[in-house]
Amino acid sequence: MPEKLLHPVAPGPLPWIRIVLEGLRGEESIAELCRREGIAQSVYYSWSKEFLEAGKRRLAGDTARAATCDEVKDLRRETLALKECVADLMLENRLLKKA
Repeated sequence: MPEKLLHPVAPGPLPWIRIVLEGLRGEESIAELCRREGIAQSVYYSWSKEFLEAGKRRLAGDTARAATCDEVKDLRRETLALKECVADLMLENRLLKKA
C-alpha cells in the first residue's frame, strides 16, 4: 500500500494515483512534482512501479478481486433460485417420462 502523503492533497480515495498520473504526463519533472506534493522521489517511484504492475496484471487478464458482501448475498440468492428451477424441471421431466 502506498505510503501516506506528508500533506493533504485533493480529495479522493486514492490521491497517489493522481500523483503518478501527473508524473507520467511529464508536464513537470518528477523532482518538481514530488516537491510540490511533499513526498520523496523514492515514494513516487514505488507508487509508479505499483501502478504500472497493476496495469500489466490487468492487461494480462488477472482480474481476481475480493467479492463484496452484497455481491456474495446476491450470488447466493441467485444460486438458490437456480437450484429451485432445476429441481422443478427435474420433477417435471420425471412426470413426463412416467406419462
